[in-house]
Parts: sequence; C-alpha cells; structure tokens
Amino acid sequence: MKTLNASQEPGAIIPNLATMLKQNAGRFADSIVFAQKAGTGYRGISWKEFLNDIECIAWNLHQEGFRAGDKMVLFSPNRLEMLEMEMAVMASGGIAVPIFYNFIGDTAGLLIRHSDAEYLAVAGQVQLSRISPELKLKRIVVFDDVSEERFGNLLRFEELKKGWNGTASVLDEDLDPHSICLNMYTSGTMGVPKCVQLTHRNILSQQAALKQLWNLDNRDRFLSYLPWHHSFGGIFELFSALSNGATYHLESSLGKDPSSIMENWKLVNPTVFFSVPKVYQALVELTKESVEAEEAFFNSGLKFVFTAAAPLPENISQEFEKRGIPVIEGWGLTETAPCCTLTDPSLRRQPGVVGMPIPGVSIRIAEEDEIQVKGPNVMPGYYKNDEANARAFTEDGWYRTGDVGTLTDAGLKLISRKDRIFKLSNGEKVIPTEMEGLIRNKCHYVSFALVTGSGAPYPVALLFPNKRLLEHPDYSTTPMDGCFCPRNLEELSRCLKGCLHDANCDLKQKFAKVKAAAIINAELSVEDNTLTPSLKLAPNNVMKKFKLHLDNLYGADYPVGEEVYVIRLEDEKAGRAMTEH
Repeated sequence: MKTLNASQEPGAIIPNLATMLKQNAGRFADSIVFAQKAGTGYRGISWKEFLNDIECIAWNLHQEGFRAGDKMVLFSPNRLEMLEMEMAVMASGGIAVPIFYNFIGDTAGLLIRHSDAEYLAVAGQVQLSRISPELKLKRIVVFDDVSEERFGNLLRFEELKKGWNGTASVLDEDLDPHSICLNMYTSGTMGVPKCVQLTHRNILSQQAALKQLWNLDNRDRFLSYLPWHHSFGGIFELFSALSNGATYHLESSLGKDPSSIMENWKLVNPTVFFSVPKVYQALVELTKESVEAEEAFFNSGLKFVFTAAAPLPENISQEFEKRGIPVIEGWGLTETAPCCTLTDPSLRRQPGVVGMPIPGVSIRIAEEDEIQVKGPNVMPGYYKNDEANARAFTEDGWYRTGDVGTLTDAGLKLISRKDRIFKLSNGEKVIPTEMEGLIRNKCHYVSFALVTGSGAPYPVALLFPNKRLLEHPDYSTTPMDGCFCPRNLEELSRCLKGCLHDANCDLKQKFAKVKAAAIINAELSVEDNTLTPSLKLAPNNVMKKFKLHLDNLYGADYPVGEEVYVIRLEDEKAGRAMTEH
C-alpha cells in the first residue's frame, strides 16, 4: 500500500466547544461574530452578546430537562437562532442533529425517529406543519411565531434567552474531547443517508490543522450560504469562521440567487469565500455584465476562494488566476469532519488533484485503489448502523472512504467513487467520472454530466445545460477554439456532437466511449434529491428520475416530459427526440 502522511502535526487542539466559545468571547468580546441582512445592510451580534445568549439558552434548556447526551434536532434554514441553539446544545454536552430545512414530513419524521432525539427546534410554521404529534417529543422550540393547535409542548425561542442571572454556567469546559456533539446525516450521492457521529475533537482538530495552513483572524469577513446540515458548510466553513473569530455574514438568498450573492458581496467585501463550482460559474458570469461587478467580486482584499464538491472548470479557475487570487480545493467526507486534503495555492492546479493531507492526517491507497484515511478528524462510527460500521473501518483502524484515487507528486488525485464504477455487458470496467470530467472541461454550457451503462453494451450520458449561459452567451471566453456559443438547446446539441466526439477521442479505452447522449432541458435541485446539499450530482436519484431518457438512449421510444435532444455518435447522426411540454 502507498501511504501519504501530513508533513506536520496540528497545533494545540482546544478540548471542546465550550472552551472555544468562552476563549473567543474573551478575546474578541466586541468583534462581530455573526451578521445577517437587515434592510439595505447587515446587522451583527458581538461575541460578548453571542456567548451571553448561548449561556441563557443552555441554562433554560437545562431547566426544561435537557441533559448531557440528549439530542436536539434542528429543522431550520441557516439563521442566528439556529446557530445559537446548536452552540448551546453542543457546548453543554448535548448532541445537535441538523437536518435539511425543506424535507417533507415523512423524511423529517424518519430522521427524527432514527436519531432518538426528544427535543426539536423548528424555524416556523412551514417546518412545524411537517411534524407529526406522534413523534412524542418532550419539547419543540419554535424560532418564529406560529399558529398551531396540535402541540401542547411548544416553547418560543425568545423565552430561552431570559432568566439566566449570569452565574452557574451550564456550558461545560470539562467535556471529554472524545464525546459526541454532532450527528450529521450524510447527503449520500449514491445511497440512503447514514448518521455520522462526530466528536468535539473531530471538529476542533481540523481547525488546529487549518491554523497551520492559512492565516485567518477576527478581521476576516465570510459571506456564506452553505447549509449547516451539511459538513462543508456546517463544519468546515462555519467553524473556520468561529474558531478564528472572523465575522460570518449570512447570504440573504441562502445561495439560491447569484444576483443576490453579488449584491451582498458588494456590502460585505469578503476576504474569503467558500462555495461550489456551480455558484462560482454563475458569479463569474455576472462579473461580465459590468465593470463595477467585476471590480467588486475580484476585490483586492480577497485572500482566497475555496472550492469543493467537484472540480472547478478551467475557464473559471483562470479568471481567478489571472487576477492573482488563490483558488484552494479540498477533499473529504462528512465522516472525516470533513477535510482531509488541501491544494497548495502556489502550485499550478491539476485536474482531479486535491492536494496533500492536512496536519495530523494520513492517507493510503489500498486494494482496488480505494482511498483510506486515519487521523483525529475521523468519526468514531455511524449511529445505530453496525453493518455500515463493520464495513467502514479496516482491521488496523483506517477509514474506508469509498473513493478511488492515486498519489501524485502534487498530492492525492481523485478518480471516482467505487460504487460509480460499472461493468458493461461484455465485462469491461468503466470509470464514468473520466468521461464526465472531459465533457465538463470541453463545454461549460453543460452544468452536469452523468455517464452510466451498468450491464449495457455501451456507455451513455445524460447532460444538463447551463440555462443562464444559454440565455446570456459568453462570446469572450470559451473553453475550446471554434465554440460558437449556442443560444438554445438545439444549437447546443449540434455543438456538443463535436465536443463529445473529441472527449471520446481522449479516452484510451474504446469500450468506455459514449455512444449516445441526451441533453435534457431540466433543472436538478436539492429539493428533488437530484443534487446533494453541496450541489453535487446524486447519480442514483438522477438515473431514477430520468430512467425513460436512459431507456430511449438504448433504443426505446418512450414519451418524455422534458425538451430533450439526443446525440448519437456511433452513426455520426444527431437528431431530435420526442418532446413533450
């Protein structure tokens, strides 16, 4: 086995979140810790006020019977009340369980039951209407005013911020660093969510490691939208801000509206930004609409931008590079709290390479080229899932990530998820991510590409267009010479025929070449589970939703509900498939 160890150890690791909060409130008392939109500007709360609120909430929860080891499900979009509740729960020995704020009632109920939580916090009427009284919860804390007669155990959040006299703190600085403080359900690009248990040490060891690699402090400004029920936003980004005393500005559209992000960007002037390729692409497109937007976005105070979930398209990366703004990419999983590797911004970025292990973390390439991880960031195990735990760890204690990769001079290079690799009917093994990456690199008018073909005679692809770019073609920047900037789906289908042909030519294995593709006029989303919360493709869900399109690529003739163009490469013919609106 090939092993890659971090070149240094992490710095001193703060033992628990109660200690971190109290230390930072002392160091940064009057600095703003969190700010959200109020009118035309941002209004913030100081560290001193923030800690006082957390103390009050924890004390009042204790009066309500909440004890160390108890669980609180947080069913809410990002907001100050959710943050204060989560910190109060974890810093007093409890376990926070954030879930996606827009889950339907059946899904929310399933996770609440599985978590064994007896306490619940909801944003307002929308979330409360999806909760069944049959869940038998001890208390339901509500952030907004609601009108609800089904429950007799509601508690207004504002009541939790009253009554504490400033003594007898419930925040426990003696908490065992190895005690569980966060249960996070994986977004699962391929399967059913699992409940990852994370400790104080898992979270804070990562921050100790990151302090060795980048320089953040209480003068830094985050503009943030990544959801807190997902590890990229709720652990990596959030605690990067909190542990360094930086100001976390909540983006008012929660990342859904690029125009809103840009307007908030001008107000905040962030020094760091954490996001995913889809959002970077939309923002860079907006910068081309005015000099003001370009100057605001690529501002001189921007220390670096961080990208994860998928490779940043080359044309987007170049926009930052030519302005001297470092782009850092990372890799990890919820089970590793989440970061394991980071790229070195001083090195030229290479496709698929996600960098070296962060301090304290070791990586090795095991059988079938699976990436395995060891370090203080690795979870102790899944909750109530002995079968998954038995598969997750090797006999010598390494975590099996399920990702396939290789080690290079520049660090770890990702190849695919193990469960995405499939065999054709002739037994040949195909790594779909190779072709998907080639397609995305050759055409930035494609937002998502999915290659599949398990048990079939040849691979096929489902492609989803960048609708914004089709509506506003970018004539100044194209990834390939000769691109004529398509303006609609029909033009894109003609253009893509050449790009797919070129991508096929770049593949060494003849059997891995795509013989048919459908470009579908449809939006993938977190709400319909075709995207994960970090906006990665969820392959199984996409294949299930667009099964008829896949069948048609193999010769069927089913009517479909979306506008779609089929590109056939084996006979060099491209034609329009059946369309229903």
